[in-house]
This record gives sequence, C-alpha cells and structure tokens, in this order.
Amino acid sequence: MPYLNKAAPSPEPLDCRILSAALDLFVERGFHNVSVHDVQRESQVSIGSIYKHFGGKEGIAKALYYHLLNEFEEMMNQVMEEDLSNRERCNRIIALLFEYTESRRNIIEYMLHAKHREFLPNEPPICSSTPFKVMRNIVQQGMDAGEIRSGNPWVVASTVFGGAIRMIHLRLDGVMEQPLTECYDELIDCMWRGLSTGEAVKRKRPQVVEVAG
Repeated sequence: MPYLNKAAPSPEPLDCRILSAALDLFVERGFHNVSVHDVQRESQVSIGSIYKHFGGKEGIAKALYYHLLNEFEEMMNQVMEEDLSNRERCNRIIALLFEYTESRRNIIEYMLHAKHREFLPNEPPICSSTPFKVMRNIVQQGMDAGEIRSGNPWVVASTVFGGAIRMIHLRLDGVMEQPLTECYDELIDCMWRGLSTGEAVKRKRPQVVEVAG
C-alpha cells in the first residue's frame, strides 16, 4: 500500500499489493494503457482476487484515489495539530508537498498530476476534496487574523499554493531538473512578498487600444 510518511506492512496484504502495483502502472503508462492483467502480473495475485476486492480496473483506480486522499488528509491534520501560525501552516504544507514530490513521486503524480475525471468521471474534482478545503480554510483564517493580506479567498489561496503546485507539475514533467526542496526558500520569499499585509501596490489596468478595421 502506498503511504506518504509510513512504511507498508510486511507481509503486505493482497489488497495493498494490488493498489501499490496499480499506482506504479497508472503513473508509468497512464490509466487507459493498463489492463487488469497488467496489475495482476505486477502484484502477483490472482485475477479473482482483484475482482473480489475491487471489481475491476475502475474500482482499483477509485480505491487508490480515496486511499491517497486519506493520506493527504492525515498530512493536513498533522499540520493543523502543530503549534503554528496560519502563515507557517501554509509554509509547512508547501514544504511537505515538495519533500513528497522528491521522495514519493508516484503518489504526488497520481494525486496532483493525473486527470482523474478522464477515468473517474463521477468523482468530484480534487480541488473540492477535503485537503484542498483545509488549505483554503487556513488561508481564510490567516486573512481573518491579519496574517495574510485580505482579498478574494480563491485568488489569495491560489496565490499561496498555486505557484508551488505549478512547480510540482514542472518537476513531474521533467522540465525542472533542480529538486523542489532546493527552491523552497525562494518560492516562500516571493510568495509572501506578494501577499504582504502592508498596503498593496496599486497598478493601473493596461489600456486597450482599439485598432480600426
């Protein structure tokens, strides 16, 4: 079973072996290029066991999705239990996401990079899941407490976490060769400079010049 911050049990139960094998295959080949027989060979379990536990490939993908969502929720809960300000919680979440991108690449890729709606069309988008709601709530609490510059909650939350998530995508795509953990300090500095609680710099909207037809 793929976990963010703990080791899989040994010996690993059948359902855990199936999910671990499926994660690697889905990330390596893409959901549509993986068959139940591929998962069977990789996990070294019987086809019957796969159908018994998950009912097929979509069932595996759904179970894996919700298992990993639970892992992200546990990560958020641990951050919330720490004695941190809301700004520090934002920093901590970004640091953990960067660390796990380097150490648990397949998990991060499946959760933050895969297009789940293409193979799980009935599942809600990940941005509406509990972990992302927690992230937005932290930002809102930071604005309420005066730690983060007030503004549209979606805009501010996207400013806080959007750059980090974009960098994760670039790293997973192989565009960024430098480990994300080495970019953390610079990202945090740029992010909070843009969200300083001081008076925002007023910028004029660019004028649109109409071109005569």
